[in-house]
Amino acid sequence: MEENSSSPGVVRFGAFELDLRAGELHKNGLKIKLQEQPFQVLAMLLRHPGEVVTREELQKTVWPADTFVDFDRGLNKTINKIREALGDSADSPRFVETLPRRGYRFIAPVEVAGPSLESSPQARRWWTIAAASAVLIVLVAALVIVFPGRLRHWLGWGVSPAHIQSIAVLPLQNLSGDPEQEYFADGMTDEMIANLAKIGALRVISRTSVMHYKGTHKSLPEIGRELKVDAILEGTVLRSGGRVRITAQLIQASTDMHVWAETYERDLSDVLALQSEVARSIANGIRIKLTPQEKVRLASARPVNPEVLEAYVKGRYFQNKGTEGDLNRSIEYFNRAITKDPAYASAYAGLAGSYSYLAGGGYSLPRECFPRAKVAVAKALELDSTLGEAHVWVAFAAAWYEWDWAVADREFKRAIEINPGDRDAHWLYSWYLISMGRNEESLAEAQRADEVDPAGAGFIPGYHYVMTRQYDQAIEQCQGVLERNPSDTGTLYYLGNAYELKGMFEKAAAVYRKGSRLSDDMGWTSSLGRTYGKSGSRTRALKVLEQLKELSKRRFVPLVDIALVYASLGDKDQAFECLEKAYEERNAWLVALRVDPMFDPLRSDPRFQDLVRRMNFPPQGGVDEVRARE
Repeated sequence: MEENSSSPGVVRFGAFELDLRAGELHKNGLKIKLQEQPFQVLAMLLRHPGEVVTREELQKTVWPADTFVDFDRGLNKTINKIREALGDSADSPRFVETLPRRGYRFIAPVEVAGPSLESSPQARRWWTIAAASAVLIVLVAALVIVFPGRLRHWLGWGVSPAHIQSIAVLPLQNLSGDPEQEYFADGMTDEMIANLAKIGALRVISRTSVMHYKGTHKSLPEIGRELKVDAILEGTVLRSGGRVRITAQLIQASTDMHVWAETYERDLSDVLALQSEVARSIANGIRIKLTPQEKVRLASARPVNPEVLEAYVKGRYFQNKGTEGDLNRSIEYFNRAITKDPAYASAYAGLAGSYSYLAGGGYSLPRECFPRAKVAVAKALELDSTLGEAHVWVAFAAAWYEWDWAVADREFKRAIEINPGDRDAHWLYSWYLISMGRNEESLAEAQRADEVDPAGAGFIPGYHYVMTRQYDQAIEQCQGVLERNPSDTGTLYYLGNAYELKGMFEKAAAVYRKGSRLSDDMGWTSSLGRTYGKSGSRTRALKVLEQLKELSKRRFVPLVDIALVYASLGDKDQAFECLEKAYEERNAWLVALRVDPMFDPLRSDPRFQDLVRRMNFPPQGGVDEVRARE
């Protein structure tokens, strides 16, 4: 490839501008630091846009023969520095494309400017391209005026920035080269999602769904179609010492075109405020007008000591894993953050969440966990009453522990008002509503949860259909989710429930066995026990009961699970003895007592009606109508 001695002075691409004479890279007018060797390689790629620049050509031009370095390693490091500066990705390149074993190619549109551009054939070539592009733009503009709708469709202009109403934040790429820093990149992704989810006019996909795309090689349009979003935000994060750099770019999913891009560099203590700034910048870039309340919420972040941030992010990392051991580790980290900064509201909210998950998931005694969750969440709200997550855990404790239905309803609504994109708020509210017999409202919340978490919340409509005794719909819903994600244990569980309640015991048992191979949750064991009892396999059901009793000597086992195995065997006395103890320990699953079909073998017994009365449920609403379908 022939190099001309003369080349364009300034090259523009996207939000960037490369001044070849001054040796400077700018973005939106701000200078971006780029070392000499990466600058030379980028300049060489920009001199030949759309063309392959081979590794040999780069070595000859940038690495002279008398340079004693490992060329392959040096080139790879140089390309990584270019991508870091541009916020680019090797997996989904926007600027620099890798051609394995051949070289690299600059793939984004470019334009040139600057003096003396006509003095060489190379410059004339650039101007020819620019002039042709200008003519094409004028022609396209004229056609848009004459055939606006049809041409926009042909060109893939189906979404403009003004019409971006849904967004997915892909996991930020960790540029440190240290796998131990993955938790930090994931934590920054979580914060970005949480801040964007505060914007009511924007549907933001939850972390559960986007984490499926970590390290993916799928194209952005393909991801956009799968998540049903208008735009995708991707970027990188690099932490070095006490500084952090985040690059982010917003891409229209349908056209794969840039909408907005920016690079931020701050002290680590300011990174949470930086996340709020990113959310505000994106809203401005896609022309979403923030409400006064949203502006306040997005401006509420305060500086956080780096050690506190480290502990908090690790707490979130382990909380998101969701196992009993990981939840206990998250509690350690949240407490560490609180010890170092007793005024950090988010750490208290995280602590309340982990205790709530332990109680609600059947890992620990509710009477041990919920009081601790209540203390933590009260402190969180004392420090920051606008923390949506904290209102979720107030509602959860009110419904699943205190059985204070009015407070639960009020706090769920408040949480969703503050953070419309909070998947947990929607699905827990759906669970609460179905338990109250408010079935249409429950389905609406289940569908909303599914919209913001299409890869992780598919079990929620399945749960709704099981509770409303629409077993065929539950099976169809769950099978559809499992086609996309065969290892979704929540969906597997409710698929097994639907089969079990339809009397399809062999299929139910097969599903529960598969679930037990994917997760060590004891719920699979008790579900198998119920299925064995209902199908007449008494010996196997009794064996499961013995396993559960033996296990209860070493750890907490929800007594509701044991009660339902007894009920499947027709032993009502033992079942009610367990339910009374579950009532005393405030077992979370009693919330669904009135509507859960699993309790049907006990429903006609006066002891069951007495238990329902003592839980002080509000009027049944649609519960009688649901049961009338049978």
